[in-house]
This record gives sequence, C-alpha cells and structure tokens, in this order.
Amino acid sequence: MSNYDVIVVGGSCAGMTAAIYASRRAVKTLVLAKDLGGQMALTMDIQNYPGFTEIAGPDLSQKMHDQALACGAEIKMLEVSKIEKTETGFQVFAGAEIFESKSVVLAFGLAHRYLNLPNEKELTGRGITYCATCDGPLFKKKIVAVVGGGNSAFDATLYLSGICEKVYLLSRTENFRAENYLIESVKNKTNVEIKTNVGIRELVGANKLEKVILNNGEEINLNGLFVEIGYAPKTEFLQGLVDLDRVGQIIIDNECKTSVEGIFAAGDVTNEICKQMVVAAGAGAKAGLSAAKFVHSAKSTEQQTY
Repeated sequence: MSNYDVIVVGGSCAGMTAAIYASRRAVKTLVLAKDLGGQMALTMDIQNYPGFTEIAGPDLSQKMHDQALACGAEIKMLEVSKIEKTETGFQVFAGAEIFESKSVVLAFGLAHRYLNLPNEKELTGRGITYCATCDGPLFKKKIVAVVGGGNSAFDATLYLSGICEKVYLLSRTENFRAENYLIESVKNKTNVEIKTNVGIRELVGANKLEKVILNNGEEINLNGLFVEIGYAPKTEFLQGLVDLDRVGQIIIDNECKTSVEGIFAAGDVTNEICKQMVVAAGAGAKAGLSAAKFVHSAKSTEQQTY
C-alpha cells in the first residue's frame, strides 16, 4: 500500500492546479484520474483562459499535466471508487489498488447527462456518442446531430461542421445558454441546421443508429448523434463521507474545506456557482494550499508528541 501526504482525485483544471500547488509546498502528492483534462480536454477552442488568446483544450490539459509532473506530483490513470477515513488519514480505493494519505482533494469535475431514452445504452458507441472531440473524426463527411443548447453543444456543432457533410443542432428551447460568439459562429455555418423547441422522442436503429424521431413527429436520418445536454456531479460514492447539497455537489467553504477535516474540494463538482476553468483553477490552487497546510500542521503536531 502506497502512502502519500495528499491525494488529488481528478485530472482536470482544478485537480492539476491543486497538484501543482500542493507539490510546490513540499508534500508528497498523487493525482488519481480516470482521464486527463476532463471537460477542458473536450473543448477545441478556448478563448477565455488568461494568458492565452486562443488555445485548444487538449493542449492546455497537457500543459497542466506536464507542469504538475515537473513540480513533483505523481499521476496515475485510475478511477477512484471509494474513500474511507482512518485513524491516521484516509484510504483511497482506485482500480485494484489502495492508497493512503493524510489529506484528500476532491476535484473530479462532472459526468455527462444522458437522454434516458429506450435504446440509448444499446446504441452508445454505435452512432450515439458524448464526446465530439473524441469521436468526431469517425463521422467525417457524414450526417450528424447535436443535442443541447449550451456552450458544449455549440462548441461540438462548430467543430463537427468542419468535418461533417451536415450537422443538425437540436435544442429544447429558443433561448440558447451558449456564449454569443459561439452562437454567431454556428449560425454562419452553411451546413448547420438549427431546430429549436424540439426534443428527441425515439432513437431508431438495431445494430447502429439510423434515425431519430422528434417530439413533433419529424424524422431525421442520421449517422451519428452527439449528446451535449450538460453534466451532473457523480458523487454517489461520497455519500456518508462529506456533506453534499440537494443536487449532489460537494459543499465547501472559502478555503475549499469540506465537512470532514482533511478533505478539501475544488472545481465544478463543488457548490461553487461559476463553472468556469479559471474559477476551477483558482479553487484548485486554494485547495492544494489548504491541503498542504493541513499536512504540515499534522506533521508538526506528530513531532511535538514525541
């Protein structure tokens, strides 16, 4: 069983920043993450992160990853399934391994929302996908649709319009939640057709997606469907460990402390109102510093007892 001072759960903006700041405070830091970059890595064109007029999400993710390693953090691509409090700190279960630490930073972002329609699970990976950046190249010169009305939906539509024959953007409302520059960019694409006030009633296909039937009865033949309807906190494994709000977000104070001493949290998985990368980075820095401070204080107390 490996021992660390701080274990950071999550490899996106908040998690990597927490690892950078904790490592720089000379505490042994491990990052456990199921993927690199989270939502940041799925955004092809970032224009609002300080220091970069424009940068691709995967590139920014890689820079943060490399910086965390350079500062001394270890990174393992493992998904955490359970955390238990012990007399000396915490046990973190990931894959088939168990790690021990004096402190934990929870910074694993959010998980995709699903349409919750019959046949969705069966057709996932067979025409239905939740990542335009990952799977977009599989649909070059084909007809696809994007479901959603926020930044992620418009970003996906903009990206897919450059490689697909035609892209439908399906939104439940007329009022979009995306930034204006994304909306205008998509509207200027000649191969994009925006349909508002519509929802998907049925997914049709046996071994692969063939078409969707909208709630107004319209049928659209498709090769691919990209679901971009937002994210939700995947915090079920934390129930009974730290306090969560009514939607499952981790409750923190202004020092990123949770309800459990030694556990800190940062980023979109918390009850922070602003879900932006720069906010997540700032919170990650606070969480990393708070965790390091907690560890140094604990070590000082241990030394005084001898």
